[in-house]
Amino acid sequence: MTNYTTMKKVLLCAIASLVLAGCQNNSEQELVGDMGRIAIDFSTSGEVDTRADGILLENLPTPADFTLKISGAATDENTSAFSKEWSSFAGYNYEEERLFHGLYNVALTYGDPTVEGYNKPAFVGASNDFQIVPRSEVEVPITATIANALVVVEVTDSFKKYFTSGYTFDVVTEAGNTFDNVTAEEGENAGKPLFIAPASFKVTGEATKQANQSGVQPTVVKMEHNFTNVAARTIYRVKMDVDTAGE
Repeated sequence: MTNYTTMKKVLLCAIASLVLAGCQNNSEQELVGDMGRIAIDFSTSGEVDTRADGILLENLPTPADFTLKISGAATDENTSAFSKEWSSFAGYNYEEERLFHGLYNVALTYGDPTVEGYNKPAFVGASNDFQIVPRSEVEVPITATIANALVVVEVTDSFKKYFTSGYTFDVVTEAGNTFDNVTAEEGENAGKPLFIAPASFKVTGEATKQANQSGVQPTVVKMEHNFTNVAARTIYRVKMDVDTAGE
């Protein structure tokens, strides 16, 4: 039997934040004409629901690790759409960056959810569309959340006792990446979640039961379990149990 649960939790526990806002000297920072500016209140988190045995993401990005993109729509036939990127959020100086009035949105990204593996988190945060008004400042709150799905494959103690001659399980993603021996209890990746693109994946494997009688070949059981509609910000905990186990 394969028992699995999915646990969804928007990652709201801010562990890294940077607020580009505050008091300005009005004489130095005066906004004139049709220009306004954006103060971005940005936070990110790597905590996963503690009900999932307290899995925490490692090597979390800092705000400076994020790429920033500001986009704006053309206001009329005499203007063009606006798009500008910063390779680091730290390079964005909101006091100096003046924008014409109009409709804008902001996106912050880190990593690439299509790059799958251990310790490969990707984060994304985006604002709703907002209006810049001439000679004013708008504060835009953004929380970056994880863009991957996480996969953990485990075996129960009863499974280990039943299949005394060993077992191995692999994770195969929709992108065609295969991660071998994902239930290994030793090594640098032991117990760590896999970060995969939120699409689909399958768990394949085999387990060997030692024969009870001499001269009888051990029983090898092959297993495959498929998961579709895989979502970001979700842990897929696949637990292999002894009940039939595909026999």
